[in-house]
Amino acid sequence: MTTSVEQQPAPLAYWPGFGRYQDPEPLFRLRDRSDARKPASSGAKIREQAYSDKQTLLAELALKIDLVVQGIALDLGVLHQFAIGTKYLEQIHLLFDMDREHHGDVELPAAFYLPHGLFTAFRWDPDSRYRLRAEDGQPVLYRGEQRVAAIEFYRRPALLDNKTGDGESFAHIAQFGPEGNVGIFYSNECDLKHTGDDCRYCNINSTAAAYREQNIFLKTPRQVGEVFAAAHAQGRAGHINVTGGFIPERREVDYYLDVADEIKSRSGVKEIHGTAVIGAPLDLRIIDKYREAGYTTIALNLEIWDRDIFKAICPGKQKRCGGWDHWVKALEYAVSVFGRGKVRSNLVAGIEPKESVLRGVEELAAKGVICFAGAWCPNPGSALEGHRTPEAAWHYDLTLKAAAIFAQHGYTTLELYDALGASSPFHDAFRINAGENVADQLAQWTYPSR
Repeated sequence: MTTSVEQQPAPLAYWPGFGRYQDPEPLFRLRDRSDARKPASSGAKIREQAYSDKQTLLAELALKIDLVVQGIALDLGVLHQFAIGTKYLEQIHLLFDMDREHHGDVELPAAFYLPHGLFTAFRWDPDSRYRLRAEDGQPVLYRGEQRVAAIEFYRRPALLDNKTGDGESFAHIAQFGPEGNVGIFYSNECDLKHTGDDCRYCNINSTAAAYREQNIFLKTPRQVGEVFAAAHAQGRAGHINVTGGFIPERREVDYYLDVADEIKSRSGVKEIHGTAVIGAPLDLRIIDKYREAGYTTIALNLEIWDRDIFKAICPGKQKRCGGWDHWVKALEYAVSVFGRGKVRSNLVAGIEPKESVLRGVEELAAKGVICFAGAWCPNPGSALEGHRTPEAAWHYDLTLKAAAIFAQHGYTTLELYDALGASSPFHDAFRINAGENVADQLAQWTYPSR
């Protein structure tokens, strides 16, 4: 991020509720890159400045989480001052709609950078206290009448203007993150809708109906291979994440294997640095096929740690994937195939007690699984639309504690990004505590060449 911003985010206590959560003691000593330039006598000042920089970044992390939970309101007249969909990336609903309401053909920004470098998804909520304004043509966030921060929208990757050999726009097939991740959403189909067994927090089918003009369809393995090869040729394919709706097990494995063949034949890679996101197969030996196909990581998203809540919230996963216990066994088996730190899961944070979520993160981390716990968004069109996620301070505390668990179990920044190729609050908290910032800036992380 290069934008010069005059005003820093307010202190952590600015956000109601955050005061009850104190920053825990650092898990390890901050690495201050100025040590080599300053005499030993300035050590105390260096430590003081490093602590101040860390608090600034934690305040921005708190703001990022609050913006995710509260959303951002806007006026269309203000929005039209920015080149959303041309210069800056628009929201492309290939899987879910994370805004408060479906918004048809109104193009909203996809993401932005906060002043100290944190990459943040844009979530629209017309009732939010946060509001997007324009000052001299630049986007600025306000909370009520208080100026919070100038922001910089994420630029639209030029790859989205490409087309596949059969004429489909890359924008209908993939998303390209600033980390170098290629996100493939192969369909908006969820087979569970036919039996009424959808996960109660999910709006995948509602999203498909609301944004048909974005041409949501089943992406063929050839199209996925073409998109990956084009990104790889430009050095923008450090990782690929392949996911979609719940489909019958046999169709799922066949599709992923065909995608792997297309990626390897069109790009020349022998291994696919990326994640196959699947349901827990009843026959655990099927997991071996994904590794044999070349995927380096795999994800099986459990979603809820409490067994009883799992049954109520994820009835389809309970009925079709052998239940909660089998899902955990599948994660353990996946570690035996892919290796420690090469298996991901996710819990929808906010539906069950925080202690339950953290227990799940801890127990899975000990088993070799990196489990994230993204803030629950009561999506429009889901069975839980209109409910509320916990306050932002709740999610902030969870984020710091989960990041501490990752560190305590020896996971690395690269392993976190190989598990999930997006700069989530958990990645941010982990990197801040690891001292990866330079002064009060946390630079955008990108995948290494490989």
